[in-house]
Amino acid sequence: MSKRHPVIAVTGSSGAGTTTVKRAFENIFRREHIHAAVIEGDSLHSMDRKAFRAAVAEAEKKGEQAPSHFGPEANHFDKIADTFKTYGDTGTCKRRYYIHSDEEAREHNARLGTSLNPGEFTPWEDIDAGSDILFYEGLHGLVKTEKVDASQHVDLGVGVVPIVNLEWIQKIHRDAAERGYSAEATVDTILRRMPDYINFITPQFSRTHINFQRVPTVDTSNPFIARDIPTLDESFVVVRFRDPHGVDFPYFLNMIHDSFMSRANTLVVPGGKMSFALEVILAPMMSDMIKNK
Repeated sequence: MSKRHPVIAVTGSSGAGTTTVKRAFENIFRREHIHAAVIEGDSLHSMDRKAFRAAVAEAEKKGEQAPSHFGPEANHFDKIADTFKTYGDTGTCKRRYYIHSDEEAREHNARLGTSLNPGEFTPWEDIDAGSDILFYEGLHGLVKTEKVDASQHVDLGVGVVPIVNLEWIQKIHRDAAERGYSAEATVDTILRRMPDYINFITPQFSRTHINFQRVPTVDTSNPFIARDIPTLDESFVVVRFRDPHGVDFPYFLNMIHDSFMSRANTLVVPGGKMSFALEVILAPMMSDMIKNK
């Protein structure tokens, strides 16, 4: 970890809602005039889309466990840790981008003079000079294995962890809307990923400094037949602080209407207040980080 060059990692699995947290951070960065260098978790996969699909097909053909984007076979865990350490030591590092869509391909090709396609990576390049912090958003911001420990280089780790049934509902609906996948295809993906989810995703949330867990107040007991995603107003958000020492809970309770504490380190917030709560809770931390630089 580094006070001079702090690293923030927002981690959560696919469909968990990390984008909402990322947007809250972007609002804080803009308001506080913080220059953040952004690292996207997808950019640190070890295989592009074509190679990954080939690896899955080959494993299934052999009757072996197929790789998943949650596990070590499809990710550069070592590069995640090295990127965090390098930035903490020097204030700079290299990054690349994973191209998700035709629009992103056009943007990067125009910038780089390349002819890349969706599902491919851009070349590695240096981040812009003079950044205040490094901001990572993806699957493995606090990953730890026998050989690699990215979490030791993170100054602020934020987990986004809806209860698992809600996470599955969000993924099924998102994959159908954005990628045209059937519910059956998404369920197959969930099943293939489960061992890696248990071994590499879930343990991270014991290493985060703060977790935001959305809990619906409607029936999600069978996520595979749910017709819609529970809204924020149909949810509570459980905010768990790993170390409650110095946390100004009275201030949060006063600022966030209808919030309450369920444990000495846990704040419960109405779902509709999630974005507001994120900024109320995280903005003072960002301010202190910049002051401590």
